[in-house]
Amino acid sequence: MFLDLLFTFFISFAILFLMRKAARQVGLVDKPSGRKEHTGNIPLVGGVAICITIVQYIYSHPNMINHANLYMCCIAGLTIVGALDDRYDLSVKIRMLIQTLISIAMIYFAQAELVSLGDILGFGEISLGYGYVGGLITILAVIGCINAFNMVDGIDGLLGGLSVVTFGAIGILLNMANEQSLSYLCLLLVVCMIPYIVMNLGLIGRERKVFMGDAGSMMIGFTVIWLLIGASQTSGNPMIRPVTALWLIALPLMDMAAIMIRRIKQGKSPFKPDREHLHHICQRLGCSPTQTLILICSIASVFAVIGIIGEIFIIPEFLMFYSFIAIFAAYLVVLINYCKIINFFRRKLDLPEKQYSASK
Repeated sequence: MFLDLLFTFFISFAILFLMRKAARQVGLVDKPSGRKEHTGNIPLVGGVAICITIVQYIYSHPNMINHANLYMCCIAGLTIVGALDDRYDLSVKIRMLIQTLISIAMIYFAQAELVSLGDILGFGEISLGYGYVGGLITILAVIGCINAFNMVDGIDGLLGGLSVVTFGAIGILLNMANEQSLSYLCLLLVVCMIPYIVMNLGLIGRERKVFMGDAGSMMIGFTVIWLLIGASQTSGNPMIRPVTALWLIALPLMDMAAIMIRRIKQGKSPFKPDREHLHHICQRLGCSPTQTLILICSIASVFAVIGIIGEIFIIPEFLMFYSFIAIFAAYLVVLINYCKIINFFRRKLDLPEKQYSASK
């Protein structure tokens, strides 16, 4: 196993090096702009390299995941669309259409569908059944997860770090459920992520820096929801309860939902980019990029641990769900009113006057 993981690690590293050179030739680079403050043109190949590594591994080990061909086609399709979006800036409608079609393919060919939400309200199991309701909610879940991971990709190392937390937590729970094959896939995804994180953070030289790109965030988000649906919707005794899935992706999910609610409240498109995500706010409050990365990944890890503990001790699903909703409500209130809250405490503590503005 060690040699297998080591080989995968070096394959991922090698593909990253090769792809970054090709990316410059075809213009697949991220250029500095109003919202992007990096220096120079950075290759957007992290997701492409990870996708190639995972596809070649699954192709040579097709029994490690059910419906392997379908999964490979889905992530390859999303990676290609994401790369085209990185290069040509596709419209939101086109991206949503592709994500919807891939969701339908997953439902139709793999029968991977949300048919039960568990006893999240405390009044018994909420059964969606196979049909239009379950299918629609599944499509929304897939699109939501894909875009949740896409939206958190705002500072160096953040998407990679949150992906490691999520895949690590899923892998632990699957291993506890004796699902060794899928647990190993999660470990492989973490190993593939490490070379990207190293290069994304510029640990081997700023000139070798790479970004994940929409190709990577879409592929990662889809893989997360594929694993969670497969683990939580098995008949009989599911490997992971549906409510646990919320805790494993809590921070990306909360940030996406809060951002979209705030944009709608302000009369803006929920998909219009801005600099009001949690990582932007942390930096605006004085945290360095490294401090922001550590803080957010630590919070995500705490949420994931809560989910794991809930599974181990079989904490009632409705308690887990209501706790999640309470934390999200608090998160939403703070995120929407963070400027007022900071200025209030500055006045109370008699700190140097500095007015914070959401438009700053």
